[in-house]
Amino acid sequence: MKSPYGLNILDNCTTCPVRKQHLFCNLSPSLVERLNAITSPAIYPRAAMLFVEGQKGRGVFVLCTGKAKLSTASRDGKTIITKIAEHGDVLGLNATISSRPYEVTAEMVEPGQANFISSDALVHFLHDYGEVALRVAQQLSRNYYSAYDEIRTLGLSNSPGQRLAKLLLGWSTERGDSSHSLHLHLLLTHEEIAEMIGTSRETVSRLFSYFRMKHLIESKGSSLTILDKSALEGMVQA
Repeated sequence: MKSPYGLNILDNCTTCPVRKQHLFCNLSPSLVERLNAITSPAIYPRAAMLFVEGQKGRGVFVLCTGKAKLSTASRDGKTIITKIAEHGDVLGLNATISSRPYEVTAEMVEPGQANFISSDALVHFLHDYGEVALRVAQQLSRNYYSAYDEIRTLGLSNSPGQRLAKLLLGWSTERGDSSHSLHLHLLLTHEEIAEMIGTSRETVSRLFSYFRMKHLIESKGSSLTILDKSALEGMVQA
């Protein structure tokens, strides 16, 4: 079934064509049937909030399609984007497992589907099935290493240029096989990219202009191609 956003609604986990690619969903058929029974699918537009930082954790969202940005804000309004979540990620897991408020805000950056599982249902599911508990532990481990890498990038990179180069290289690596890894579709504005690397929008705009002038990248609209991956890697390692 098609949604108003042209997306195929995945309303049954057992027939999902991509579940085997997802860490949390790649389970045995019997477990997927049980997972499907406790899942509530929904389609969200761009800019929809799945949950807000400080809100009581009420469950997790399994991102089936689309992307979401995870961000945290200070009292004076300064925002840092901690991650761009991809399909297959389980959002709100840390808060749900620890019975704490959500530590970030999750906002869709493009239309997509996120399936909700309530806290009580998830806890009972994990209690009954050790295989699923192991998958959750793996997801939490990924979350830890992602947070560690983000802190390391912000704390040890000497310049915004290094941080932007590392961000672009990281995005290219996440795009799959090497034949397609140098072509990116940017969903974030320069302001949002600045929030990811701890600098200003003006600095990000200047860096993109500099990268284009040096023929490190080329871009048109939201399409970006990395032309000189080695040079960007050299910037990161400098």
